[in-house]
Amino acid sequence: MKKVFCAVVIILLLYKLLVFTSGCAQIIPPTGGPRDSLPPVMLGAVPKDSTLNFTGNKITLTFDEYIQLDRPEEQLVISPVPKVSPLIEARLKEVTIRIKDTLEENTTYSINFGKSLKDINEGNPAKQFTYLFSTGTYIDSSTLSGKVIVAETGRPDSTLIVMLHRNFDDSVVSKEKPRYFTRLDSAGRFIFNNIAPGRYNIFALKDQGGQKMYMRNSDLFAFYDSMVTVGDNNIHPVLYAFAEEPEEQRPGGKRQAVATSKTAAAKKEKKLSYSTSLETNQQDLLGDLTLTFSEPLQFFDSTKLHFTDTLFQPVSGYSLEADSVNKSFTLTYPWKEEQDFRLVLEKDIAKDSSGTELAKADTVRFKTKKNSDYGRLKIRLQNLDTAQHIVLVFYKADKIEKSQPVTGREVNFTLFHSGDYEIRILYDRNSNSKWDTGNYWQKVQPEKIVSDGKKYTVRPNWDNEITIELPVQPPGDVTGG
Repeated sequence: MKKVFCAVVIILLLYKLLVFTSGCAQIIPPTGGPRDSLPPVMLGAVPKDSTLNFTGNKITLTFDEYIQLDRPEEQLVISPVPKVSPLIEARLKEVTIRIKDTLEENTTYSINFGKSLKDINEGNPAKQFTYLFSTGTYIDSSTLSGKVIVAETGRPDSTLIVMLHRNFDDSVVSKEKPRYFTRLDSAGRFIFNNIAPGRYNIFALKDQGGQKMYMRNSDLFAFYDSMVTVGDNNIHPVLYAFAEEPEEQRPGGKRQAVATSKTAAAKKEKKLSYSTSLETNQQDLLGDLTLTFSEPLQFFDSTKLHFTDTLFQPVSGYSLEADSVNKSFTLTYPWKEEQDFRLVLEKDIAKDSSGTELAKADTVRFKTKKNSDYGRLKIRLQNLDTAQHIVLVFYKADKIEKSQPVTGREVNFTLFHSGDYEIRILYDRNSNSKWDTGNYWQKVQPEKIVSDGKKYTVRPNWDNEITIELPVQPPGDVTGG
C-alpha cells in the first residue's frame, strides 16, 4: 500500500512540474538558416568562356541558382561597342545572349555585366562578371587604366564613362560611338581589359542620353591632350572633366532654343515689387546691399532712391550699379558695425515694360551687423610656390563664399563669415582669381583644383587658425597606376 501511495505522489508532482514549466516556456519558430550572401556562380557556358574563332549568334550562360538582370541598360558594358546591341535575357538559372550585330574578324569581344547579374532571393550581385570570346585565334590581353577628376571640384564623379576612339578626327567624339567604353569606380578610377593594342584618343563623358557622344556642352566632358598607345609600359592618364559655358554651340550642331516667355498660366503680377539681400533687416559688413525687382525695368530713376541715416539725412560715399537687364541694383558702401540706415524708394522710381510702378512709396530700415558676428581667420600655408598662382576658394554648402589669391605664406582676414567651409586649392593659370573651364574645340584644358575633402570651422568672435599643406606639385596628367 505504501508503494502505491508513493507512486501516486510522484505522478502528481511530475504533473505539476510539467504544467508549471509548459506555462513558462517560449515557443521559438524554426529559423530558415543563415542568410544567403554568395553571388551566383556560373556552372557552364555554350560556347565556353574565352572561345576562339567564334562564329555563332547565341550564347547561353548557366548558373547555380535562379538569377535576374537588374537595370542592365545602366550596367552592361559591351566591347567593342556594337552598332546594334545584343538581346540579353535572364530566365530561371540561364542568361541568353542573342547577337544582333555583324561581328568583326579577328576581334576580342567582352560582355561585362557590372552589378546587374543577381540572384533572385537575396539580390547578391556577381560583380563585374565578364564573358569573353574572340572571332580570331587569340584573346586580346592589353589593358589601360587611369583616373578622371572633375576639374572644378577636385573630386571624382562615378557617373561618367570613359571612351576610347581609333578615329582621330576632332569631331568624331560628337559623331560616332567609341571603339571601347568603361565606367568609373567610386574613386574615379577606370580600367579597360582585353582591348586590342594600338593608339587611341581617350575621353570622359557624363552620358545622360546614353548615346556615348559629346552632344551638349552642358555635359561634363574631358579629353586627354595626346593619343595614348596601348601595349607594353602603358601610361596611366588622368583626365579633368569640365562643362563649357551653356551658350557655346557644338560645331555642326543646332543651338537649342531657350524659352524666355512665360506660359499663359503664369500671369504677370499686377504690381511691381522688389526684395533686398538683407537678412532679418541686418546688413552684412562684408557684402553689398542688393535691391532686386520682380521684373526687368524699362525705366529707373536713381534720384528717387534715397540712402539716409536715421534722421533721413543723405549718406554719401556709396555707389549704385545696375545689372545687364536692369532688374538688380547693387549698393556698395564701406559698412561699419552697428550703424542704422534708411533706404527710401519713391513710388515712381521704376517702371517695367508694361508701365507698372510700385504700389506705393516704401522705406527699408536696417542695421549693420556687429564685428563679433564674424570670426578672425589666419591661414598658414606649407609648400607654397608663388609661381603656381594659388587661389584659396572657400566653399560653404557647395557654394563659393570667397576666393582669395595667395601672395605669402600667411593669409589673414580681420572679419570672416562664421560657419563650416571646404577650402579648395585653385591653380589659377591666367591669374583672374576664379576657376576657368576648358574648351575641347580650342584644345584648352580647364584650370585644376585640389580638394582635401576636409571641413574647416570658423567660429564667430574667435581667433581661428588653420594650417593647409599644399601639394608639392600641381595635379599631373598621369598617375602611378
